[in-house]
Amino acid sequence: MSGLRTRPELGEAPAGLPEARAAIEAVRVGGPVHEANRRQILGFLDAHPDSLHRSCQEGHLTGSAVVVDPGSGRVLLLLHAKVGRWLQPGGHADGDGDLARVALREAEEETGIVGLRVLTPAVDLDVHVFRARAADEPDHLHLDVRHVVIAPPGATAVINHESDGARWVAEHDLASMGVDDGTVRMVRAARVALAALDARAP
Repeated sequence: MSGLRTRPELGEAPAGLPEARAAIEAVRVGGPVHEANRRQILGFLDAHPDSLHRSCQEGHLTGSAVVVDPGSGRVLLLLHAKVGRWLQPGGHADGDGDLARVALREAEEETGIVGLRVLTPAVDLDVHVFRARAADEPDHLHLDVRHVVIAPPGATAVINHESDGARWVAEHDLASMGVDDGTVRMVRAARVALAALDARAP
C-alpha cells in the first residue's frame, strides 16, 4: 500500500530486517540497473543478517530522501562537506528496518525543514562503494533505498555541519552539477512517482 507518512505516524519501535526486505521488494519497478540493484540488495540481505548495522563491514543498508518541492518539481541537493559532491540527504539505517523512517529522519536532520512527508513505497534502489577514510574501516557497499520526501510550500533548507551548501534544482540542472547516473535515475523516478500521486488525488 502506498501513501504519505509524517513523523507522528512513524512510531518509535525499530523495525527489523524482514520489514526492510519487504519494503525493498515493494519498491516501484524500474529499469534494468534499478532491478539489478534490487536483486543485489536482496541477495546481500540473505547472506548478511546483520546488514542493518554499520558493524556489517562488507556493506549495510542506508536510506535516502529525494526532497521535492511539489509546486515546482525541483529537488533539494546538498553539497556534501566530506566528499565535495552534490547529494541527496541520507544516512545509515543503524538497526532500523523502517527505511522510510530512516529517509525522513535524515532529511529532517540534514535540511532543517519542518513538515516533511515521506512517500511509500520507495522509488529507487542504488548500490555503490563507500570509500572509507578511517584506517580501521574498509571500503564497503552502501545499499541505498531512496524515498520521495515532500517539502511544504516555500521551504528553505537550514543545513548542518555535514553540508557546505543547499540548492533546489530542476532535472535539467543535474548535468551541469556533476551528479552521477544514479542521482539522475533517482530524480526521474521521483518525478514519475509524484505524477502518479497527483493522478490519484481527488
